Amino acid sequence: MPNGYLRQRRRRQRLLALSLAAGTLGGATAGLLWALPDREYTFAASPGHGRGLSQNGAFDRAVGGNTAETILAHYYPGAALDTVASTPIRVRLMGLDGKTLDVESETGLYVAGRRVVPGQAAHLTPTATGADVTITRGCDGAVLWEGTTDDPYAYPLENGANRPIAEQLELCEGSNYRGVLGVTLDGNESRVINEVDIEDYLRGVVPAEMVPNWADEGGAEALRAQAIAARSYALADQRYSYAQTCDTTDCQAYPGTDREDARTTTAVQSTAGQVLVYDNHILRAEYSAAPDAGTPSIDNLEVGPALSEFQSAPTLVDPTVPTYTDPSTTDPTYTDPSTTDPSYADPTLTDPATPGVATAPTPRDLTEAVTPPLIKALEMLSNAPYFANPVTPGPPLNPGLPGNMASPSTASTPTPPTTSVPLFSGPA
Repeated sequence: MPNGYLRQRRRRQRLLALSLAAGTLGGATAGLLWALPDREYTFAASPGHGRGLSQNGAFDRAVGGNTAETILAHYYPGAALDTVASTPIRVRLMGLDGKTLDVESETGLYVAGRRVVPGQAAHLTPTATGADVTITRGCDGAVLWEGTTDDPYAYPLENGANRPIAEQLELCEGSNYRGVLGVTLDGNESRVINEVDIEDYLRGVVPAEMVPNWADEGGAEALRAQAIAARSYALADQRYSYAQTCDTTDCQAYPGTDREDARTTTAVQSTAGQVLVYDNHILRAEYSAAPDAGTPSIDNLEVGPALSEFQSAPTLVDPTVPTYTDPSTTDPTYTDPSTTDPSYADPTLTDPATPGVATAPTPRDLTEAVTPPLIKALEMLSNAPYFANPVTPGPPLNPGLPGNMASPSTASTPTPPTTSVPLFSGPA
């Protein structure tokens, strides 16, 4: 049996699970596949809407030597590539619609200005002004504290992108998420939101939407093309007042960190910030597992916010290129001190009173720099005073009325409280 046939058959077998699970972007229906023994899978219905990038076709083109850029140029003719700075995105976790946010962490977390230590869990229910909060032993143990907060988010102990998985927030149901988790009201219904850096979000999306080990079969450029298309789609998507997108195949599959893979992470990192742009707007770059057929077009694809609404990515500096330049040729304010400073003496010139002896330059009036004392960081971060005097449980829960979601404390991955907060360890 030809090797090419076997490779295609194995690839279709791996796509089976994705195609069965994958709905389409924009409301089309996922296709079904069937197979006979020792035969290739045959499409019984469309496995995708056929708009934009064909994942199968992208793989074939990558194996044939195409780069991610040429693959995208084929499937999105007329679009251009541009780069935006990293930005946060809010994702609706649809499996938690109508439910309380129950969250814990291996390293602890912050909620309602309190530190929740490992072995404890926080439970947030949205209100009109924030959230009701309960802290328990484990996910379903004894209640340790109850109260309310106007900041309806749970924060990891360390903020920022690309943090270790052990530091991430974990739902009591089992999935881990980067960024922060929060709650809001959509009418009278509760919603759970993951606010996360777009690049961290893509680390979860790409391996859920495309087969990671294609990178081992010559398809690494297909993964890079997928990363750019997925980034464009997410930033162009504007579905809800409280979140840009969702975590199911109605939008893009996003299981948190559960399926992250080093090969797809490489694809995301190597294309960081790159987006497809059409008419100066981010292109809602749809894609599917449909066969590579038809005429590629972007006429039926939507666009999102204008490119100008996003901060431009900073220009990367090549560390191998020297950056020093002669100030006499590049600094318009530079003047030769020998012509402007009357106290300046060229040390290479001889003293007319003592021929052959160089003239020492006039000493400059230098003030000794004073180094400020170092701050004892450990003393600032220590929660030691609170171990001896644990915080008294706060007031009981006060149910609120439906309302809109508050914003986290920063525009990017929110920063945990900077003031020293009690380390709540519960009653003895």
